[in-house]
Amino acid sequence: MRRTRWIMALPLAAGLLLVRSAAAQDPRLERRLDVATREAVGVIVDAARAAGLPVEPLVDRALEGAAKRADGPRIVAAVRLLATELAAARDALGPASSPVELEAGAGALRAGVPPADLRLLRQRRARPLTVALAALTDLVTSGVPPDSAAAAVLALAATAADDQLLDFRRAVERDIALGAPPAAAAAFRVDAAIRQTPASRKP
Repeated sequence: MRRTRWIMALPLAAGLLLVRSAAAQDPRLERRLDVATREAVGVIVDAARAAGLPVEPLVDRALEGAAKRADGPRIVAAVRLLATELAAARDALGPASSPVELEAGAGALRAGVPPADLRLLRQRRARPLTVALAALTDLVTSGVPPDSAAAAVLALAATAADDQLLDFRRAVERDIALGAPPAAAAAFRVDAAIRQTPASRKP
């Protein structure tokens, strides 16, 4: 009877060992997080890895929380939220998206850009989306409403090179700093950018 109970306990013990070993895989987490937090973060990281999501941003988020002296539950919640955002970004951008695209897409979603606009951006732009997504997020952070920022970037998506998108974003931010309403600044600058985009730059 005792032997039977011991054998039945093996799967549970193995599961606990897997959780602990997964949490200890990254020495950075082992050095910076307490045991309970490290194990909880390790479960999230392992689940993300199994789902094909990038895990380095999750580790970075946990380390950021530790650097800010956040408590364990808050760190775990932040890591879990980021994992959810990365999964949502992949749903919007497609399974072939690169890790950096997914991280940038998660940032755009966090800023308030609807997933549908991320899908449109994937459809319209043949180039990698990292810079376009970062520009979109920066515009929203600068005060441009998400729908206006998305409309502007989508208008340039098919023709503008990455450096042009960066120039556009910087021009909008300058106009806002000088007092222009954010949505109006984006609309004005996108019209100017479209006029300056040579046909030869089309993909």
